[in-house]
Amino acid sequence: MALPAARRATRLIFLVSGMGMSTWAPMVPYAKARLGLDDAQLGLALLAFGGGSMLSMPFVGWLAHRLGNRTVIVVSGLLMCAALPALALVSSVSALVAALLYFGVMLGAVDVAMNAHAVDVERLDGGRLMSGFHGLFSVGGLTGAALISGLLAAGVSLPLAASLIAVCLAMLVLWLRTDLLDDAPVPDASPKAPLGMPHALAWLLGLLCFASFLAEGAMLDWSAVFLRDFRGVPAVSAGFGYACFSVAMALGRLFGDRFVGRYGPEWAVRIGAAFAAGGFLLVSCVSSAAISLLGFVLIGLGASNIVPVMFSAAGRLPGTPPAIAIATATTLGYAGLLSGPALIGFVAHVSSLPMAFVGVAALLVLVGLSARIVKR
Repeated sequence: MALPAARRATRLIFLVSGMGMSTWAPMVPYAKARLGLDDAQLGLALLAFGGGSMLSMPFVGWLAHRLGNRTVIVVSGLLMCAALPALALVSSVSALVAALLYFGVMLGAVDVAMNAHAVDVERLDGGRLMSGFHGLFSVGGLTGAALISGLLAAGVSLPLAASLIAVCLAMLVLWLRTDLLDDAPVPDASPKAPLGMPHALAWLLGLLCFASFLAEGAMLDWSAVFLRDFRGVPAVSAGFGYACFSVAMALGRLFGDRFVGRYGPEWAVRIGAAFAAGGFLLVSCVSSAAISLLGFVLIGLGASNIVPVMFSAAGRLPGTPPAIAIATATTLGYAGLLSGPALIGFVAHVSSLPMAFVGVAALLVLVGLSARIVKR
């Protein structure tokens, strides 16, 4: 398999995953209003999203190591696309929970396999590529959120808009399947490395990923609700808050490989955590829709390179297959992305959504203070 084709296919798979996830973001206010949910009830339903991914990720790490990342990426990618129309059609809380559980399982499978595949491609290339790969995920976040928001603003029904995007993504996955690497090279690890015994640093890296992923999850599941309920933005336009976040994150990641190479991974994490924490404080403390959008931009820029640095480090740990190390880091990290928003919902119910965002800022400060682990 030609390395240039594998690099291109990896970038586009990250794009597909980002579009699939962000398509859900503008749908959240519609689901909340259609089912008559308050913040706590919505947060509980969103817990199924994280629960599905958390259950699947450890198994997917083993499966990708045994069957190859390409097989897992293609199968789970196609199944993920099928969840989007279902999320647009649910008419009961139980149906929403089931759809989110299924969506979380498939999205988690894609994310583990594509990150393990990215580590393999980066190793074969010999340069820094991980931030660029995640940059395409952010471009997908921008594209998916803006596309479905634009379709809704043009009068297209929510089920039809979700179905059109799902079909396009499925066709792209099928087109890319032959360009992905056939087998994952596993240097410095036995092919029979036991599941459940990853390097200890993988767990520590995953804990640091938790806060950064929680910041991304807050944008995914709560940015549209925040703009509508606290800043008076119409529901049809509220999805553009996540789009602003995604634009900033995409730009940060597209230039991230150069930034990390110049300043080093430790300072990339410290500087990024400071920017993201400042963005959350700005969003929470200033009552202006325009300032909130600026805060979302700061959050995107700050958080852009934290996760790529962590994943790249996890994938290179000695004595553990890359897929299993990535699965360990993502299982903990995606607890923030997928389960963290549920915790935000409970905090918002007890106090307020702006105060919940302040709590996320505090976690990001801890990430910046712990950045030295990346050098190890």
